[in-house]
Amino acid sequence: MSAQTASKPKIATPTPPLPEARPETLGLSRPRLQAMSDAFKREIDKGTVPGVTVLVARRGQVGWFEALGRQSPAAPVPMAHDSIFRIFSMTKPIVSVGIMTLVEDGHVLLSDPIAKYIPEFAKPQVGVVSGGKLELVPAHRPITVQDLLRHTSGITYEHQGDGPVHKLYQESRVRSRKITNAEHAALVASFPLVCQPGAELNYSRSTDLLGRIIEVVSGKSLGAFLSERVLAPLQMTETGFSTSEANASRLAEPFPTDPWTGDKIALFNMLERPAMESGGGGLVSTTMDYARFALMLRNGGTLDGARIIGRKTLELMASDHLSPNVKINGTLLAPGHGFGLGFAVRREPGIAPFPGSVGQFFWSGIAGTFFWIDPKEDLVAVFMSQGPGQRDYTRTLVRNLVYAAVE
Repeated sequence: MSAQTASKPKIATPTPPLPEARPETLGLSRPRLQAMSDAFKREIDKGTVPGVTVLVARRGQVGWFEALGRQSPAAPVPMAHDSIFRIFSMTKPIVSVGIMTLVEDGHVLLSDPIAKYIPEFAKPQVGVVSGGKLELVPAHRPITVQDLLRHTSGITYEHQGDGPVHKLYQESRVRSRKITNAEHAALVASFPLVCQPGAELNYSRSTDLLGRIIEVVSGKSLGAFLSERVLAPLQMTETGFSTSEANASRLAEPFPTDPWTGDKIALFNMLERPAMESGGGGLVSTTMDYARFALMLRNGGTLDGARIIGRKTLELMASDHLSPNVKINGTLLAPGHGFGLGFAVRREPGIAPFPGSVGQFFWSGIAGTFFWIDPKEDLVAVFMSQGPGQRDYTRTLVRNLVYAAVE
């Protein structure tokens, strides 16, 4: 059964697999890939995560795809290749590609002020703390579509800080799945910005606003638009903002409490269709579905004869868009990295505490999902788990282990 993307759920055929080849023929070491699987088995045995999937492709073919551990800690069901995961912020690259198709159609410019589509942003104000009080000053310039894509809008996330603006987010309904995309956009517009547009990178709800712009321009729900322009052409039949009751036995779940901190873990119900189709973090998907999206990116915008986006447009997206004077806040970007239009981008061969190549682009999800494309090595990897508190550790671990297998 397919995940539900439009107003009416559709029954679809299973996601078609990608071409496969023996690791050795792709320049991948089988013993090192087995060592990677063994390492994750040890983590599962230690109780780090209930289970994981790891898919590694090179030169357009899958050389390794394993499902390890359990799908859920509440049942003895093994993790499967087609288990369904909350991908949270791995929604962002899909929505970013979606908005760029509208750029290619001539409906949107990256330099457009977002108030052109969301009028509530006509006069943004910036929150400045002075003498312990929050004061508001006018924004020096409008927020643009490009600002949303590269997170330089001045918008933030409620969990990205503890300042007075963050507290306004925290005390609001902004996290509710029961409000519409239009209501969410108006609510975010009512908050002050945390900085002047273009001055800083602040990871944020910006991509949710891109989803709203897609709705305004296309006249369709975000789910319907993504299905039409990205998901259906790529045959990503298992990806949507919810999944059907028929898939209840395929849902990957986290431990009820974090194994490292003891904190309770509460993730959204994948069977419940939300009013808000969150462009920043609402999709559910499978490993193979997301691998099809990633391979399309590796191919320069096409897969199996379906062109989703132009090669030069994708090249622009996968380039660093942060000038040297842009302050990078938070810890999401490791040293030696910048940010493009929907992806983090590696700009230095060293500095970061994990391997990779200059030009590698990637992103991850807060529940423990991760993917990357390395054009230099012609390498694609997709990692899925539902372990929010362990996400930084597992991301670094899978990077180290996959690159150790590259010959």
